[in-house]
Amino acid sequence: MAQLTATSRIKRMQRGALVLLVAGGAIAYIDRATLSIANPLIREELGLSVVDMGLLLSAFLWAYAVSQMPAGGFVDWLRPRRALTLGLGGWSLAQIIGGLVGNFWQFVGARLLLGVGESPQYLTGARVTRDWFNIKDRGIATGVFNCAAPLGTAVAGPLLTVLMLNLGWRWMFIMMGIAGAIVAAIWLWFYRDPSDASLTAAEHAYLIANEEQQSAAQGGGLREWTQLFRFRTTWGIVAGHFGEVYMLWIYTAWLPGYLEMQRHMSLKTTGFAVAIPFSVAVIGGLLGGWFSDWLLRRGLSPVASRRYPMTISLILVAVFTLWAAFAETNTGAIALISISMFLNQIASTNVWSVATVACPKKYTASFAGISNCGGYIGAALAPTVTGFIVQYSGSFVPALEVGAGVAVVGAGLFFVLTEKPISEADIGADSELTTIGQPV
Repeated sequence: MAQLTATSRIKRMQRGALVLLVAGGAIAYIDRATLSIANPLIREELGLSVVDMGLLLSAFLWAYAVSQMPAGGFVDWLRPRRALTLGLGGWSLAQIIGGLVGNFWQFVGARLLLGVGESPQYLTGARVTRDWFNIKDRGIATGVFNCAAPLGTAVAGPLLTVLMLNLGWRWMFIMMGIAGAIVAAIWLWFYRDPSDASLTAAEHAYLIANEEQQSAAQGGGLREWTQLFRFRTTWGIVAGHFGEVYMLWIYTAWLPGYLEMQRHMSLKTTGFAVAIPFSVAVIGGLLGGWFSDWLLRRGLSPVASRRYPMTISLILVAVFTLWAAFAETNTGAIALISISMFLNQIASTNVWSVATVACPKKYTASFAGISNCGGYIGAALAPTVTGFIVQYSGSFVPALEVGAGVAVVGAGLFFVLTEKPISEADIGADSELTTIGQPV
């Protein structure tokens, strides 16, 4: 590969953008966790059942999932600077509204708005990685911005518990909404899209080195966008993302409830215990990104260097989840769940990183949106399915068994279907494609 390096200006933008993406992503996951952390208090104050809470937890997720595909086109069209500013501002407002609700349906509305507002966050991360990083550095960059998910969830436990116990759950929501609005203002002030950065020839050469030549990186039309659904690679990534995010949201939505209801931990102890698996997951995300870049430098193709770590780690997630389900001690269960979350974050980083190498640049956020839509259909199902299983079986064990099965199926489909990238020529070809580009 060509030995081009980033200039100091590009490095400054890379570092600053990643810091803000991590900050925004962490706040997004803290905002998502507010409902889980305050689960017992909200159920008591609003008179909700376990099934009601499962449906309420899923309201955000369905809105987020449905918003992913239009949000991908939105980010590719409006570009990351404006798209993320609007998204951050919108979801911060929704979080403030969440602290003011008076009944179940008002809460549902606030969570739906939160889901729509958060939809551009990770798609922006994928597009920023594609815009500002050379292909050989995108794995670790993806790992960095993607670690915001477990980082935010790890911080959420102790932070939200302290806020909730001292200020009440309503002010906990409002304070997090204010924090998001501050990050939105900083992003708008700092970040610039490459088209507005007056890049030199050397800087442009670094960004596109080792990739096939492509047309100007503007979002394509609706017809070209719909072509993405014709390829096996697209459906393989959707399946893999479904399995990975289903497992993530069993733990994100129900880990506090699991520790309280199944393991009989106190509310205070649970708030800090949930931080352990998600803290460990941060390391998994960074390691997963580094490892995919390492495989790429040693000769694997950009897609294959993501495909193998993703598949293996997601299968192992299922193994350790089943082991945790039957652990006899609380310490053993938390340790095994921590390993599961570590592996799940390796899978997550690599499925996100595929979006930066498996399609033309102009469709990066759109492709990631399709993938993440599949993932968050899994996420939307996970809290509800888990809630029903727990209520009618009286145990979390069957719910964890179902999650493990979903992870294995997702990993298998991802491995079988995701083999080759989709090129611009593939998308522009007639509907009767041959095996080039892996069409359906």
